[in-house]
Amino acid sequence: MISLRRRLFAILVAATGIIWLCGILWIFVGAKAELEHVLDTRLQEAARMVNSLVARSGPALAATASAAATSDHYERQLSCQIWSFDGRLIARSGSAPDVSLTDKASGFSDHRIQGEYWRVYTIDNPAKGVRVMIGDRLGQRDQLARDLVKGLSIPAILMLPLLGGLIWLSLGRGLRPLLDMAVELKSRDVDDMRPLRTQHAPAELLPLAKALNSLFAKVETARRHERDITAFAAHELRTPLAGLKTHAQIAMATDDPGIRQGALRHILLSVDRSTRLVRQLLTLAKLESGPVTSQTERICLGDVLEEIGTSAQPSVAQGITVRIDPALRNFTIAANRDSLAIALRNLHENALQHSPAGGTVVWNVTPDGRGIQVEDEGPGMPPEEILQATQRFFRGKQQTPTGCGLGLAIVEAVLQQMGGWLVLENREGGRGLRAMAVLLPAATSCP
Repeated sequence: MISLRRRLFAILVAATGIIWLCGILWIFVGAKAELEHVLDTRLQEAARMVNSLVARSGPALAATASAAATSDHYERQLSCQIWSFDGRLIARSGSAPDVSLTDKASGFSDHRIQGEYWRVYTIDNPAKGVRVMIGDRLGQRDQLARDLVKGLSIPAILMLPLLGGLIWLSLGRGLRPLLDMAVELKSRDVDDMRPLRTQHAPAELLPLAKALNSLFAKVETARRHERDITAFAAHELRTPLAGLKTHAQIAMATDDPGIRQGALRHILLSVDRSTRLVRQLLTLAKLESGPVTSQTERICLGDVLEEIGTSAQPSVAQGITVRIDPALRNFTIAANRDSLAIALRNLHENALQHSPAGGTVVWNVTPDGRGIQVEDEGPGMPPEEILQATQRFFRGKQQTPTGCGLGLAIVEAVLQQMGGWLVLENREGGRGLRAMAVLLPAATSCP
């Protein structure tokens, strides 16, 4: 796997090479255009000089003088011809061909002679009746341009490895904070969920550091919840299991039918409490791992309440009446059936547990029509306990034998996943508690 440093190095070196190549091409094009302009000016100057010599000394001497005046390498490549207006070659320099450099009367022109292209400047001298031609080979011009670019590009190419080394070192220094972060994370223990330090983190690493810190916080919260649940389960299960053993021993040891029946009732109570605790712990663990399912459907509340009513049969023995508002039976909502059943079942069980014998539990629609509510006739809750009622494992002063302190926490977790929330308040008159599941999806009448 290629490292980030090598990847950035390859990208930067490639980008630098491309930019340098484009720069060399730009220099070549610009230098060639400027060179053409300079050389054309030299042709004009040479032609005017020869024309001036023709006017003073004659054509033959002018051609000889122009050849002698070329002193540098390029000037020696200039060729001079002097022609009469009637087409006779009067004089030429040694490097000039024996055919006319151009057939143009005056000015600049390009002409092909014996397979080579020439750049020619022509001046007419009507007073002497001659035409002066000065030209050079275009191939020599191209060679000059190539030599110029070569002189500029070779140092740049030789500097590229040095630049690559500087880029490599700079990347190492720039990526040092990332390496330091990796070293710190690698050296940590499994249980170390301390947030990373972000005070001096570069702006590019700050989002990564914040994301990791957020992940650490979530993992720590999940682990803390797991520890709490495990510790609570161990503590709460110890009591009913010990009671099961004790009352089982009593039932086995006694011959008194009354004592045996009492022991068996206590065994059933311990089994009920343990069953409820295990079910709620499993439900809470499932909720914490994510929504029960993302599938939603139109659900008739009457059907869900009928299912929940099955679990309310023990309330009949206690003389507790469950009333469901007929209007509520005809409502449908868009929700996940399993999630909704979990929330309503826990609300129902909570209301039954806190209702006295002969009491009434009532289900109806909230006054604003935005949710569903259940009311019991229990002792209610002090305001300070209402604020804590949805906390896990919280049990108020009015504890029930089978209560675990998880029911309302499960309801709130389900409602939050459905986009709603739970509201608890004491009923008017100070008798009973009202639990409202607010912001359920819009309801419509059942078909």
